[in-house]
Amino acid sequence: MRGRQSIPWLLIASFLVVCGTVSAQDTNQNRTLIISGQSGNVPVIQVNGRSYVDLEALARVSNASLSFTGNHIVLSLPGGSASTPVTAVAVPVQASNPGFSKGFLNAGIEEAATLREWHTALASAIQNGYSVTSDAVSPYRAQATTNLRLASAAVSTDSDRKAYQLLSNEFQNMARLSDKYVAARANLTYISPDALQNDSLNQRFVACGHSLGAMAASGQFVDDGSCN
Repeated sequence: MRGRQSIPWLLIASFLVVCGTVSAQDTNQNRTLIISGQSGNVPVIQVNGRSYVDLEALARVSNASLSFTGNHIVLSLPGGSASTPVTAVAVPVQASNPGFSKGFLNAGIEEAATLREWHTALASAIQNGYSVTSDAVSPYRAQATTNLRLASAAVSTDSDRKAYQLLSNEFQNMARLSDKYVAARANLTYISPDALQNDSLNQRFVACGHSLGAMAASGQFVDDGSCN
């Protein structure tokens, strides 16, 4: 009975040994796993420097059984008597990419909308020959700064953190674009009505905005390089 009760700990120890000894260069190989004297070939997959053992193969080698309860996979190991409950190891199932939290998504959409309003005001002034002054754009900058802070405070998932960095880059691009034409106006430099069409900084801002919009629509982080 003592040997049987130790099976769960031997199973966990054997699993850790497999994780630590598989070569980082292997991506998908069969290895021999020995659990309490029982051995068998188990598929081992290498992902980002970590090794993962196929649960079904692990159950087969250890004479265990698998069952599914809600969002848990239950690995039931043999070793108990008729009056002893079978030991079970529950493995929570987690999504590899949890996506954006609701709070961050709402805050990010609000910030993106404010940046678009800022950009629209700047483009309208340039196209119509109006004065592009610091006083004219400062309300948009102030609101965008506030909304960016709110988005930062709402970050809670890995996708949130990555997307926030891109959103911050978009804010910086808009700030530089705005400062560029405010400075040109202050220096009495002529600004062509179609100046934004050939402005690479403006093109980066627009491309990043499209990328952020696509991410918001899908609810998943995808960096296509537009906001870097």
